[in-house]
Amino acid sequence: MEASKEAFLREFGEHYGYPNGPKTIDEIRATEFKRLDGLVYLDHAGATMYSELQMEAIFKDFTTNVYGNPHSQSDTSSSTSDIVREARQQVLDYCKASPKDYSCIFTSGATAALKLVGEAFPWSCQSCFTYTMENHNSVLGIREYALDQGAAAFAIDVEETVHHGVSNGTAASMKVLQYQVQRRNEASSLEEPTGEAYNLFAFPSECNFSGLRFSLDLVKIIKEDPARILEGSPFCNGRWMVLIDAAKGSATEPPDLSLYPADFVVMSFYKLFGYPTGLGVLIARNDASRLLKKTYFSGGTVATSIADIDFVRRRKSVEELFEDGTISFLSIASVHHGFKILNSLTVSAISRHTASLAWYVRKKLLGLRHENGARVCTLYGDSKTGCFCNPGACAKYLGLSHLDLRSNFEAGHVCWDDHDIIHEKPTGAVRVSFGYMSTFEDAKKFIDFVTSSFIALPNWIESGYQLMQGSESRLGAASFYLKSITVYPIKSCAGFNVESWPLSTTAGLLHDREWVLASLSGEILTQKKVPEMCFISTFIDLDKGILFVESPRCQVKLPINFITDSCNGGSEQIKLNGQRYEVQSYKNEVNIWFSNAIGRPCTLFRCFSSSHNFCLNKIKSASMRREVQSVLNFSNEAQFLLISEESVSDLSHRVSTKDVQKGACGAASQISPMRFRPNIVISGGEPYAEDGWKILKIGNKYFTSLGGCNRCQMINIVHDEAGLLQKSNEPLATLASYRRMKGKIFFGILLKYERSEPVGRDGDLWLQVGQDVHPNVS
Repeated sequence: MEASKEAFLREFGEHYGYPNGPKTIDEIRATEFKRLDGLVYLDHAGATMYSELQMEAIFKDFTTNVYGNPHSQSDTSSSTSDIVREARQQVLDYCKASPKDYSCIFTSGATAALKLVGEAFPWSCQSCFTYTMENHNSVLGIREYALDQGAAAFAIDVEETVHHGVSNGTAASMKVLQYQVQRRNEASSLEEPTGEAYNLFAFPSECNFSGLRFSLDLVKIIKEDPARILEGSPFCNGRWMVLIDAAKGSATEPPDLSLYPADFVVMSFYKLFGYPTGLGVLIARNDASRLLKKTYFSGGTVATSIADIDFVRRRKSVEELFEDGTISFLSIASVHHGFKILNSLTVSAISRHTASLAWYVRKKLLGLRHENGARVCTLYGDSKTGCFCNPGACAKYLGLSHLDLRSNFEAGHVCWDDHDIIHEKPTGAVRVSFGYMSTFEDAKKFIDFVTSSFIALPNWIESGYQLMQGSESRLGAASFYLKSITVYPIKSCAGFNVESWPLSTTAGLLHDREWVLASLSGEILTQKKVPEMCFISTFIDLDKGILFVESPRCQVKLPINFITDSCNGGSEQIKLNGQRYEVQSYKNEVNIWFSNAIGRPCTLFRCFSSSHNFCLNKIKSASMRREVQSVLNFSNEAQFLLISEESVSDLSHRVSTKDVQKGACGAASQISPMRFRPNIVISGGEPYAEDGWKILKIGNKYFTSLGGCNRCQMINIVHDEAGLLQKSNEPLATLASYRRMKGKIFFGILLKYERSEPVGRDGDLWLQVGQDVHPNVS
């Protein structure tokens, strides 16, 4: 056993790995999670993993028993009803909720359960919806129902402080910050609440952003003494009900409803034990559920209805009243097998196991330092590691103002995109979360990854890390020349190499990324989402004015005459990277060809280059020298991408060395400059000399460097001679170990052409392979 694990076990051994359970963690991983061998999975807050034995038991159950529709009347239907009834009881038992006080309503997920509460709650103009800042978007969405019904809504920040040395050992006090009251109906704000209206308070048992656990004492405080939290609010005297979003927290610490009688609790089963997905639950107090006002009725929710007159009588059972249509009874039948695993390990043991890993990672991350003593990372939250659809927590911990959030959106940033830093501020965080099957080895590999990829060490400059630091002193008498030129007519499709090529009125290569493919919904398609685009080859005959396109999936080569065809299609606007483009569309036969080539419906568009003169990459840091007025077609950031042949060679050597050390071999270490989709490949000089270039001259044309090109996982995808796509961790993993700056991995530089004369078909305005490259010319 290695020393690091021995040290970990000395500190956490009594909590880690289920020492008193039916299986140790090593036995669990070896017998139930063989598919995780070689994989580090740390997103259990997003979805935990299902056990292979769990799925085998479900499959055996389904292939042995017959389950019919529980709304029918038959033996098989009766058996299904019994299974559903048992599943409801298991859910209530999990939260220690008595069936005398609570009902279990199955939904399509925690979000659907929250939506049900929001749309059926008895809102009035005197009601109030109050929620903690750290809440999921699915909870914030309830605000729409409240505001539409004339109710008020406001957020609060709860900070709990534990005091030691009091008579009972410890005590906690709460500090509460109230935010501005929101209303959509100003007239209703004039009415003083009478105390008869129903109000709703919502909070998560555990924040899915920071891992912070909220005290369940909030349930009793809000229901018995709301003035303690809502001091000064006119809504203190209303009838308060409490909703707990336990989707995140219930996997390791479900709320104990026998001690904290919340009115509503929501959960999703895939967060508990991986499967089934698309099934959640609303646990509702029976007295609270009777106040919910349901408008729609469906099969299974009515005792009787008459088709041709306004007559309906609804069922009395809470579950039957709110479960529209046939419930997902096969998914519900599988719940039993998931709870069997949790019960065998016990929730308390799972909580101790995952907490030991979280505390270990937290301790190690806080101890990491750069060479200058600065901390490597910032941990958000007060205890455990953990913008994950939680805008309040995101803004709170990252220090983002309303202005920041709005300007980020206007600059093109939306949830799930790749814009991690805008105006020197992070837009999100990296969350690490553990499940009952997580191991010390998972945690250790994450720490090793952070250490090798993010810590700046003294020898980084010598090993090639000289980004933006200047390298004039390394140039000396080195000579550089233009090795190859590549044009990519269609964004994300294959390009073609040329010996010479003219510059266009957009000041890039003529026709480079002038076309783009979009889905029928308007989404711009790239290899990130449609890897098959790499198999579409292109070539342009300038004399004929034709773009030729080929694909192994299409028998016929497609010619597109961009001189005559430009008059045949209509025009419209599309949006890419926060910018609007005026584009030309094509006839149906062209779109059919491309749809066949990539295996999904799509549309080809061509850019009208005269319609969009804008600032390159507005949301990038000013230090990366992007704030330069220029013109682009459908390039992401700049007119040109330059790659050094020597830099690629150095990277290939590093990857090969790593493969040898690991005892691996294969195509991953055979790296071509074309892997990075450059327009310009240069040869000569030392590796990474281009990092320090500011202005360069190719032939008699001048270019400005806009800084390094941020790389993503696209460079890890290659297609072999058999036409198959291969994915690996390289070369991005190696680049991350020595080419990272401010959270981004740079390789190659972006260029802007400094046009000083009219562009035409003159030979002086062409790039030519073999031309000399002179860096840092005045």
